[in-house]
Order: sequence, then C-alpha cells, then structure tokens
Amino acid sequence: MTKQSWIFAGAQVIGPDGVAAQDVSVADGLIVDQAEGRRVDLSGWTLAPGIVDVHGDGFERHVAVRRGALTAMENGLIAVEAELAANGITTAVLAQFFSWEGGMRGPEFAEKLVDAWLVAAPQVSTDLRLQLRLETNLIDRFDEALALIDRAGIGYVVFNDHLPHDRLAQGRKPPRLTGQALKSGRSPEAHLALMQRLHAQVDKVPAALAEMAEKLLARGVRLGSHDDGSAEDRAEGRALGAKVSEFPESIEAAAAARDHDEVVVMGAPNIVRGASHAGNVSAREIVRLGLCDALASDYHYPSPRYAALSLVEEGICDLASAWRLLSEGPARALGLEDRGVIASGKRADLVIFDAATGRVGATIAGGEITYLTHPLARRFLA
Repeated sequence: MTKQSWIFAGAQVIGPDGVAAQDVSVADGLIVDQAEGRRVDLSGWTLAPGIVDVHGDGFERHVAVRRGALTAMENGLIAVEAELAANGITTAVLAQFFSWEGGMRGPEFAEKLVDAWLVAAPQVSTDLRLQLRLETNLIDRFDEALALIDRAGIGYVVFNDHLPHDRLAQGRKPPRLTGQALKSGRSPEAHLALMQRLHAQVDKVPAALAEMAEKLLARGVRLGSHDDGSAEDRAEGRALGAKVSEFPESIEAAAAARDHDEVVVMGAPNIVRGASHAGNVSAREIVRLGLCDALASDYHYPSPRYAALSLVEEGICDLASAWRLLSEGPARALGLEDRGVIASGKRADLVIFDAATGRVGATIAGGEITYLTHPLARRFLA
C-alpha cells in the first residue's frame, strides 16, 4: 500500500545543522528532497526528528495494572503505543527485566510480555523493540533467557545486579524486604532465602556471565551495563563487550565510558527533576560536561521532550543539541542508521510540537500518522 505523501511547510525544523525554517517532504515512508503530496502549513510549530527512546519501562502500568487483572496483555501494549505516539516517540525500546526479583521483573512475566509483543508490535506503526534486563546473579536460568532472546529476536541486553550484597554478606535483612517480597509473590522468608542462595554463589557469576556475553555477541546482540558506579564498574562491562553505559551513577563512570568511545545513556526524568531520585549524579551535570549521548524516558514517557526544553531553558545547550540526545544519539546507540535526523533518505519519523509548551500536535512514524490532535489537526484536515 502506498503511503501518504506530505509537504510540511513553514515550520522551524530541527535539522542536522541546527534550527531553521524550511520545507520537509515525505513520500513512501521516507524523507525526500521533493514530493507531490498534500501541503500542510506548520507555521508556528517546530518539526523535529521522532524521539528514539532507548530505554523505558513505563509500559508496565499498561500491561500489569493489577495482579491478574489484564489477561490479554497485547491490548495493554496497544495502549502503550498510543501513549508513546502522544509523546512524540517513534521508536521505543521496552526494557523488561529477567530477574530473581519476580513479579513483573520475573522470567515468567518476561515470557508473557514477549508473547504479547509478538501479537501487538506488527499491528502498530511505532517501532516497538524489546530490551532484556538480565540479572547477573540468576545464572541457573541463563539458558531460559537465551531461549527467550532467540524466540523474540531481542537485539539489546543489559546486565543488572540488584542483589544487596553488602547487607547479605553482613547477615542483615535488606531494606524494604517485605514490600519486595509481596511484589514477587513470595513470603519475606522465601524471598530472603532466594537472595541468600544467589549471593552464596557469587563466585560463579563472572565465568557464567562471560560465557553468556560471548553467546549474545555471537548472535549480534548489543550489550550494555546498568548503573555503573565507577570506572572499575565500566571496565567490567567493557570486558564483557557491553559498549553502552545506562544511567552511570557518577561522573567518573560516565567519563570512563566516553574515554573509550562508549555510549552513555541518562534518564530524562533526572533532567526534568534536576536531580536523581536515588541521589546519584545529576544528569544535567553529565550533559553539561558533554558526557551524555542519549536521554531515555526511563519510567516516564513525557520526560524526554521536556528534558530537552529544560536543557535549553537552563542554558546548558541549544535546542538542536538537546534534541540530538533524543533522536540521533539514541539511534546511534541502537545501531539504527536509518533514523534520528531529518535528512533525505531517512525514515519519515517526525514529531511536530509547540516549542513554547512542549505539547505534541502530531507524530509520524515511518510516514504514518500515529498521533494527531487539536489544534494542529485542523491544518491536516483542512
């Protein structure tokens, strides 16, 4: 089926060389030099590359609203796509745990999410992708994780370690044990026993993890590490072949990644808040120092575009530079060379928004309208 052709005229366009008024033409799902299509007046609006969300788990509230309440999880993912589009996101990586933590973070939930994704993703125009967040201490279930990765063709795996090793080594109960146990569906006693068992085999983790990383790299899977706290942490990820550092907790860790031409991803909500909710380094400072390549929604899909506008308002960078952290930077992080910039031959992934308020008027993914609302809709429908 032939896709709609458009000529978008009069907008302030965030292009590779900065922001300028120019026309942008779209045909057959691509940005082209010229098109014979419907002309839409975008004067007063800003036209930008669609947001590439390299890591987000905001989908959880759609697919697991209450325990056991939503059995057709694919319907939840359809709702996720609508929220993504309303926030200018045209490519979204759904970050799903494969963890001993259980509940929504457990292997069983990951299997169900993959089942739902296989049904929902082909039905929508937003490019929905999966990331598996693999807990490094769950070594006895690595084979299951690998089978799931193969079944879904997951191309991005991030290593996490959420075990409270210090507490467990001291024989003390971890904080928030009861609440975490209830989320996992276990009793506090059973949850603690599981953590203690996993901690006891910590010496076996490096070899098992190295073997797993080797298998993933052989499949062409992109690897990352999560919450690097130091240069040493980043070096451990690098040794495994993990070239992406997600949410480093210190300037030292981010700088270590940059020194080795590795990708640094920070959380957009951290930018909007002005600080990390966990007390780690401010993402604004990482951006200010030129150590950030990409901003991710993390847990809040509206945050990326508001983070970009906040960076501009704070004088940390101009709009074009800020927006590259939402589009070109994340696309490169994922190895997606066909998107992230407004240039001839690239995918027609676009977002039209009010730069003064941040409100999205329309989103286009692969040349298809995924979101359109008042008052901009009048111009499309006139």
